[in-house]
Amino acid sequence: MTSTPVELSPYDPLLRPITLGTMTIPNRVVLLPMGTEMGTHEGLITDREIAYYTERARGGVGLVMTGIAAFSQDFEQINEGLCRVDTDAAIPGLTALAESIHAAGAKVSLQLTAGLGRNINVVNPDRPPISASDNPHYADPSVLCRPLTVDEIQLLVQRAGEAAARAALAGIDAIDIHGHTGYLIDQFMSPVWNRRTDEYGGSVEARCRFAVEIIQAVKKAAPGLPVSFRLSVDHRFPGGRTAEESRKIAVILEAAGLDFILADDGSYEAMDYVFPPYYLGDGCMVSAAEALKEVVSIPVVACGNLDPDTAVQVLNEGKADIAGVGRGLIADPEWVNKLAQGRREDIRPCIRCNAMCVGNAFFALPLGCAVNPQVGLERERVITPAPVSKHVVVVGGGPGGLEAARVAGLRGHQVDLYEKNDLLGGVLLPAATPEFKKELKAMISWWERQLAQLPVTIHTGVELRADSPEIADADEVIVATGSVPIEPASIGGLDSDQVVSVLDAHNGAPLGHRVVVLGGGLSGADLALELALEGHEVTIVEMGEGLARDLIIINRMTLLRQLADHNVTVLTNHTVTQVTSGAVVATHDGQDVVIDADTVISAFGVAPNKEFQEAAQAQGRTIVAVGDCVTPAKVGEAINAGFAAACEL
Repeated sequence: MTSTPVELSPYDPLLRPITLGTMTIPNRVVLLPMGTEMGTHEGLITDREIAYYTERARGGVGLVMTGIAAFSQDFEQINEGLCRVDTDAAIPGLTALAESIHAAGAKVSLQLTAGLGRNINVVNPDRPPISASDNPHYADPSVLCRPLTVDEIQLLVQRAGEAAARAALAGIDAIDIHGHTGYLIDQFMSPVWNRRTDEYGGSVEARCRFAVEIIQAVKKAAPGLPVSFRLSVDHRFPGGRTAEESRKIAVILEAAGLDFILADDGSYEAMDYVFPPYYLGDGCMVSAAEALKEVVSIPVVACGNLDPDTAVQVLNEGKADIAGVGRGLIADPEWVNKLAQGRREDIRPCIRCNAMCVGNAFFALPLGCAVNPQVGLERERVITPAPVSKHVVVVGGGPGGLEAARVAGLRGHQVDLYEKNDLLGGVLLPAATPEFKKELKAMISWWERQLAQLPVTIHTGVELRADSPEIADADEVIVATGSVPIEPASIGGLDSDQVVSVLDAHNGAPLGHRVVVLGGGLSGADLALELALEGHEVTIVEMGEGLARDLIIINRMTLLRQLADHNVTVLTNHTVTQVTSGAVVATHDGQDVVIDADTVISAFGVAPNKEFQEAAQAQGRTIVAVGDCVTPAKVGEAINAGFAAACEL
């Protein structure tokens, strides 16, 4: 009798166990270290933070790596909300974290940091920032850092050991050393920031001495705990470290006792690689892992916009041993379990917008997510069955409406969703046309798949009015009718045949070679980049001082660089006055400027589409409005509003 061969999943390489020093994890997916800003004012771990990490452990991730935890307050103060392990007060929280993650079937690693050095957020006049040398402070170059003395360096090494001992006592499984992105340890390793002439400067070996001594102190204080190190392989700015020297550093760190290594790119000078936006595409830092994989014998973790398909490809090609996933596991904590269950299509995509994860951190707000409204509120935002099943009508199939329909359906309501267009997605659909925004398109497909499994009936090509019979018997009506384009009446010629709306341009309207985009907001700038990539000669005309000014700075950094790289002409502080045959006329410093154009794109922004809700209110109908029809905003705000509205039904 022959046995039937077991058919392996294409994602099986991600699901195989791996041993890291003395620790074996059940699969090759790790949650990368990311700050949560969920700690107490004093820097202690909270139940909210534990719930966030535990949700990812329950979702199947092999190793949960925490955000940075400061092992010293001797020379700089960690930001409020971030973790501290410089006193025994940290042990109870670490113990509760370890126990919770172990109960969920995963391992946990604590990331230790020596500090930010020249990158510290706030400069205290009475406490100059520290660094390896007298480097200018990143945000305020007029402030010079104070080089650490040898005695101070050795005190930090001692503090690292003390923190590791606390972690071991609490049941933490591994320690990661925060050595990347130009923070303090990295400042010692890099010649651009280390000009010392003592034993901690000069040769590569000497510049690595601080990192090596920390690794050794951690190994001694927490015997048996595996130790990893996160290394920026390419700083991505002129004068910064490149892969050639990073490979030498990796060999030195391995010899110091390292058990595995995390490879990425970036620095504050190239911060978009620290938090890669959608413009950088899939696997944008895999080359860093590949460079280290060639010179070390310990396991290497790759990262940088890894979706499941990119991640398994990296492992299959031998470029890394482990997939490091950060924002993808924020968006969907069940990432690993869904792969193991053969449910790849059910993984909610990370749209790489950085809006509520990185963006929140910039303002010292707790971690959130544009596409997963439960992030950071895992205990509070539990989707529970409704006490009474209602008939819910959702008007509008954009992000707010789709999320409202999904959550209402999950709660057991009978939902009818009406979308006036033939396809779902609302403003997401045309915005998702460029390759660099493919995750937006994947998000629409994800909603369609989820809704197909719920008591939700979708009606496309049907535009409802406030008096439409379809809503007459509805118990609840959620309105998500989106926005309408703004067309300034002061500009002549916008009704000519050569003018195309930004939405129509995305939807395939024929365009000439020379395209002038009127409006440099995000939609206009993204379209300009898309058209430049297709070979058009593109000019953006913007009346303000800069492009995409409401875009998070990290994403904007990449956008502006890529616009320049693809020769997009940017005319800021130019006010459009008229569109004529074959040209756009604008004023700048009191002078008329004529820009030749075969096609003109109207991208002046949008206003709320309040027609339905105003008519409903006039009829005395109670509705709930969400998304752009309330106030035009980012996609995450619409999704979170839709989620909240459905939870209140």
